[in-house]
Amino acid sequence: MLNKIIAFSLRNRALVLLATLILIIGGCWTAKHMEVDVFPDLNAPTVVIMTEAKGMAAEEVERLVTFPIETAVNGATDVRRVRSSSTMGFSVVWVEFDWDTDIYRDRQIVSEKLSTIADAMPEGVGTPTLGPQSSILGEVLFIGLTADSTSQTDLRTLADWTIRPQLLSMGGVAQVTVMGGNIMEYQVQLHPERMRHYGVGLSEVLDATQAMTRNATGGVLYEYGNEYILRGLLSTSDADEMSQSVVKLTPQGRPVVLADVADVRPAVKSPRMGLASISGKPGVLLTITKQPSVGTLELTERLDTAIATLKSSLPADVKVNTELYRQQKFIDASISNIRKSLVEGGIFVVLVLFIFLMNGRTTLISLATIPLSLLITVIVLKLMGLTINTMSIGGMAIAIGSLVDDAIVDVENVFKRLRQNREKSLTERRPVLDVVHDASCEVRMPILNSTLIIVVSFIPLFFLSGLEGRMLISLGVAFIVSLFASTVVALTLTPVLCSYLLGRKTDRHNEPRFVLRMKTAYAALLARMLRHVRPVIAGIVVLLAFTIGGFMLLGRSFLPPFNEGSFTVNVSSLPGISLDESDSIGRRAEKLLLTIPEVTDVARKTGRAELDEHALGANTSEMEVPFTLGKRTKDEVLADVRSKLATIPGVNVEIGQPISHRIDAMLSGTRANIAIKIFGPDLVRLHTIANQIKEAVEDVEGLADLNVEQQVERPQLTIRPRRVMLAQYGITLPQFAQFVNVALGGETVSQVNEGGRTFDLTVRLNQEAMNSIDHIRGLLIDTGDGRKVPLSQVANITSTAGPNTINRENAQRKIVVSANVSGRDLRSVVGDIQKRVSEKIHLPQDYHLSYGGQFESEQKASRTLLLLSFVSIAVILLLLFMQFRSWRQSVVVLLNLPLALSGGVAILVVGGSEISIPAIIGFISLFGIATRGGMLLVDRYNELRKTGMPPRECVLRGSADRLLPILMTSLASALALIPLAVGHDLPGNEIQSPMAQVMLGGLLTSTLLNLIVIPTIYLHHCCHTKQPSNPLSSHETT
Repeated sequence: MLNKIIAFSLRNRALVLLATLILIIGGCWTAKHMEVDVFPDLNAPTVVIMTEAKGMAAEEVERLVTFPIETAVNGATDVRRVRSSSTMGFSVVWVEFDWDTDIYRDRQIVSEKLSTIADAMPEGVGTPTLGPQSSILGEVLFIGLTADSTSQTDLRTLADWTIRPQLLSMGGVAQVTVMGGNIMEYQVQLHPERMRHYGVGLSEVLDATQAMTRNATGGVLYEYGNEYILRGLLSTSDADEMSQSVVKLTPQGRPVVLADVADVRPAVKSPRMGLASISGKPGVLLTITKQPSVGTLELTERLDTAIATLKSSLPADVKVNTELYRQQKFIDASISNIRKSLVEGGIFVVLVLFIFLMNGRTTLISLATIPLSLLITVIVLKLMGLTINTMSIGGMAIAIGSLVDDAIVDVENVFKRLRQNREKSLTERRPVLDVVHDASCEVRMPILNSTLIIVVSFIPLFFLSGLEGRMLISLGVAFIVSLFASTVVALTLTPVLCSYLLGRKTDRHNEPRFVLRMKTAYAALLARMLRHVRPVIAGIVVLLAFTIGGFMLLGRSFLPPFNEGSFTVNVSSLPGISLDESDSIGRRAEKLLLTIPEVTDVARKTGRAELDEHALGANTSEMEVPFTLGKRTKDEVLADVRSKLATIPGVNVEIGQPISHRIDAMLSGTRANIAIKIFGPDLVRLHTIANQIKEAVEDVEGLADLNVEQQVERPQLTIRPRRVMLAQYGITLPQFAQFVNVALGGETVSQVNEGGRTFDLTVRLNQEAMNSIDHIRGLLIDTGDGRKVPLSQVANITSTAGPNTINRENAQRKIVVSANVSGRDLRSVVGDIQKRVSEKIHLPQDYHLSYGGQFESEQKASRTLLLLSFVSIAVILLLLFMQFRSWRQSVVVLLNLPLALSGGVAILVVGGSEISIPAIIGFISLFGIATRGGMLLVDRYNELRKTGMPPRECVLRGSADRLLPILMTSLASALALIPLAVGHDLPGNEIQSPMAQVMLGGLLTSTLLNLIVIPTIYLHHCCHTKQPSNPLSSHETT
């Protein structure tokens, strides 16, 4: 079949060239219009359920809101984990499904489950709301608004009613979260003394204000042939008009209006849940989240256009900052670096080919494979629904050296056969097309089998699950598709180009002098080594022992750290402090960060926004810190950040990066590399155990940002009714509950429409009446007979403490001890932690702990790859046997594996690197790539043996014949990896760099040792057996 493909291509050369042109045009068009993103879709199918429960304490939220929701969704199909967080007035439940499920089906399942508990939600609790479907990489842009003269209230109103709706209307935007500024509302602020003077009760005020700004409908009127719509226009935004609403009539018939007992005015919504700051200046922060499968670059461009248009409608003093966080910067830098590595790798390939061939046309023919294979890969990725991202481009960059290997083997053989044909007399010379056809057919089986073996070596990658599978599979697809494309090109276009460019009668096909000298020196060295088989075998054994020893000494990690160009800093103090006090701590942290030369801006969020799944307490500030590296490295800047923030007393600090943080949160539910989860029923006991664990592990080398989750008690003021006194005064429990809800918490009774913008109308006590505990005790509550008594007379008001947050996982309360790793490998740090905990911590009954985070995924992925690597080796051995029909020859070719592994381990040891998942994949990839040279040697030996040549001469001649293609293919593959290998700290190269380092070291050692070891072992262990009959021989047709 392969011979027929080659023959068809040579008979239809014009058709092949036309098809090539069509592929180039189609590939360029596809590449220009394909979606570009930073990573493939890494999102675990997760449905977020958010419920506002105004005024409820954390225990009540857990019991009345979170627990029913958890119970409903826990039994849903394909649910793998349910996490929740219950804080004051807010519940968030994360329902995580298996990785291979459809997210929209999952959302439908959750919606159906929630419909069964809709009636079970307490009165006053909001409807459970599903968060918008977004990606883990969804936060694409932060927009900061600051102003000189515009008030914070007006700034927030602009954000809520001008900017946010415009951005949400754009296709691809999932959510726009607004934080900071002052939310405006209209308040009816009651004065207890004036209410007592006029004898007005709270229920009377509520009755008077309920829907008082909502228009009435009167149907229609037909008159004079017209249809008139009847409308009662009650709606008004004039506070003076609203204050004239009648509450009741006095016994004397005088009306009592709202203005008599209350102040009606626009005010700041209370209590405030969150604040924002932009580079130390109070402002409003908008976080834009994109929908899944939406191109970040294209969406960011449209957002920039929309924001530029909006600026003209904003007040002149309002400043809009869109540089606080732009995921586009990371993508641009990543794609640019990988493209640069791709180009630089291509340059190395050109140099290798030209130096060894010293012929421009042969170099051009070989290089033609690269762009065509890459464009074919882009087309296939598009057809498969994949995107252009750092992983797919990385796969192409790693493959770029291997793409020319098949063409090199073919071109070199054709080049050599044409030279031999030119040396014959005119009568013996054969037509150029026949020579090209026969020369291409000679090497077609090594070309195909080497490609198949490399593909098999990459197959374990496709069995990875979870995050690492989502991330690396697209790299494997791009690598394999480009490799197959290069094989197809080598069997079709390459022979055609050879016939056109190398078949001229005037061409001279002399080998460069240095190649002849190299072959002569190699033959002399090989002839000497063929006499010393035992030292060669002993050397292999010693090398293998050192390789295994070095491998065991290397540290382990999950994924290399990214360089995203921005830090995410969390600063948290003790729960229970006020939002203003927490804001003061956040401002101090901001000022410290802005003193670092590399830091350009700081965007801070303190507390949380409404219906925001990233629910932070008022005691926590999250800061986005973009930086630009100069003279210092990222690690040095990070150390500076840690040292400056360490000067703030009484706070916990966690430092990560935007995407890395979210990856950690998705893996373990905690935004840190390591999460020690302690489960148990009692929150106080959990906190005690967590602090014991922290003390036990705090001196472990390599730990950074060690923190105990701030689930501690915060101050509470409990108002417990004295039921006997309530009965004596004729106050019902619903009336008592209404008084507490409205007087202390405020109740929204209507909405005020102001120029198309809607604001709440809230009834609450005047702030002066409840600015201290004594004032609250003295509040007057209406009795059944119209009298008023102090609240302290019918209720016990005491200061107590309760939890600020209750976190749960799979229906159990938990607390987390989190930590990051710095300056040491992940697995050894976790090993030390587990040892310390097992020695020093003894858990009581009903309490247990588990470890989560990146190391858990690393262990699982490592086990999968290790198991499948043996399967991969077995399949490679079977493919070799199918070609050579000899187990001995197949095993001889596989001797390349320890030779390749030694180079990979050596380069990691010298570079001080760790064994990460990408590095393991690099080792497995070597299994296939390193066998190519051995296959070419053994295949050539077998060809020469069939001519009756003596074994020793067969090995010497065959090795000399294959020296050039082996060196060219290996050096092209290896040197093309140098830009990726050395650029490990550049954005976008983080994942590919460990793979490239391992493959580079392995290729160099396997190539150099391969040219000595395989000929020696073949001569002494394969030549005394009968040459097997090979049905797949390169002289026969498949």
